[in-house]
Amino acid sequence: MIGVFDSGSGGLSVLKEIIRLLPDEQYVYFADNAFCPYGEKTAAEIRSRAHVITDRLLAEGAGIIVVACNTATAAAIADLRESYPDIPFIGMEPAVKPAAIGTRTGVIGVLATAGTLKGSKYLNTKGKYEDDVKIVEHVGQGFVELVEACDLDSPKAEEIVRESVTPLLAECADTIVLGCTHYPFLAPVIQRIAGDDVTVIDPAPAVARQTVNVMQQRGLLPAPLPEPAGTKEAPKVKLLSSGASANLERLFQTLLIH
Repeated sequence: MIGVFDSGSGGLSVLKEIIRLLPDEQYVYFADNAFCPYGEKTAAEIRSRAHVITDRLLAEGAGIIVVACNTATAAAIADLRESYPDIPFIGMEPAVKPAAIGTRTGVIGVLATAGTLKGSKYLNTKGKYEDDVKIVEHVGQGFVELVEACDLDSPKAEEIVRESVTPLLAECADTIVLGCTHYPFLAPVIQRIAGDDVTVIDPAPAVARQTVNVMQQRGLLPAPLPEPAGTKEAPKVKLLSSGASANLERLFQTLLIH
């Protein structure tokens, strides 16, 4: 069983990509929505929550855990790997490299939470490329709250998204990296505001591929993967949350079932 967790519903964007590659696996997803958003919480608070959630996922039978949250990856994944040495953990990788390779203007934008932008994982990745390209950053203010409220394409959502995307466009960014798993839910609005000449990068597919690679290395999956059975069945996912679950269920149904 594959365990996946996030501060809220955003990690469903990662879960969707993993299910695309591994449709026959069983999953347990934990949304820590009672403590969402993580972006303004301390690293110690996030690590504490990550331990609580990991224990719950392991109790549910998870044999591998995907930390489908950039902020939690930055704050807690090293501690989780040390505390649970027998469990493989997959974290979020800032997609700065493909953005740096693909940019035409030499300017890439990064939308992320404050916690992610301050995290060593992002800063180390940024440091590898900032001599070659200009990297401009902006916190997606209000993005997480929009997604958690299932407000994905209203005039209010567009206004909020525009406030964070416009500064990146003003710097001539032609590529925008989504540095929070909630943000892909708003990708259609982001793309509409940015225009067709701007590439929006979601790191979720790369994380899904890494999950498969690690499972194959650990002997949890055959290599290569067998062809899918071809029957369209609902994914086997158990949804858990620390708070109200109505919007989580709604987003799950919208994103993964329909």
